[in-house]
Amino acid sequence: MPFGSVALNDGYSIPAIAYGTGSTMKGRDVTEYVEQALESGFSHIDTAQVYGTEESTGKAIKESGLHRSDLFVTSKYLRGDIQQVIRDSLSKLGLEYLDLYLIHSPQFIHNMQETWTEFEKIKETGLSRSIGVSNFNVEHLESLIKVARIKPSVNQILLHPYNYKEMKPVLQFAKKNNIVIEAYSTLTPITKFPGGPVDEPVFSAAARRRGVKPSQILLAWARAKGAVVVTTSRSKQHLQEYLSSADIKPLTDEEIAAIDAAGEKNPESSISQSKQLKEIAGIILRIVLLFIMTFILFRQWI
Repeated sequence: MPFGSVALNDGYSIPAIAYGTGSTMKGRDVTEYVEQALESGFSHIDTAQVYGTEESTGKAIKESGLHRSDLFVTSKYLRGDIQQVIRDSLSKLGLEYLDLYLIHSPQFIHNMQETWTEFEKIKETGLSRSIGVSNFNVEHLESLIKVARIKPSVNQILLHPYNYKEMKPVLQFAKKNNIVIEAYSTLTPITKFPGGPVDEPVFSAAARRRGVKPSQILLAWARAKGAVVVTTSRSKQHLQEYLSSADIKPLTDEEIAAIDAAGEKNPESSISQSKQLKEIAGIILRIVLLFIMTFILFRQWI
């Protein structure tokens, strides 16, 4: 069962999983990795003005030989003249249009109404089929919707179990306003906080029951929250695992609740406590060994 697609509020649809070219790939030649992602079965490629990966992404798309209609390409605007920036992005990508163009961050937007008006022009002139935002909180979204003629189709956000409680209002607002959530860095419990509280319900429970990888459980968790997943890897094996997460048995309500509850705990403090316990265990072990060796030597002496 493939990931499939999710309907957008403007009549288009978006593939439910994307290959991202940001993170550790920023500023690198990603031709090889995008080609690998396309060969593995990804059809949705995510890039951005600030990533410095648009040109090599375009090269990979061209060399793939895939028809434009078989691809979904997202890029993001950060700064500069908006109309010129998107044309530069299209030129680097070798495309006539984008499927989705996002405001990368509200942090760099000085006048939301003027900026969004330019984005609406981009959609109306066909430079991008859909338009949206990234890293917007509820307040940002409310301000935008007040001045928008065309509602954003997508809000791409950082989303993983450890920030879910903080981001829950954003997901609720998006659902109420028919805005699709895209989730990036969902694998944070694995990549940044191994050994954290989420490990037990994800690694030891849900993954073991299904005989699958913890990464697949985390992607399934994001899907259960209604999010389109943006992920990345240089490993073909990992990419295939990510795609096959669509085939695993859906998480139960109890499993999702357990992951949510574990995510509310501080991963850094839990990992620190775990390290302290290991250090204490190591000290005790050394004391025991020292005692045994002393006892043996004493027996030999007498």
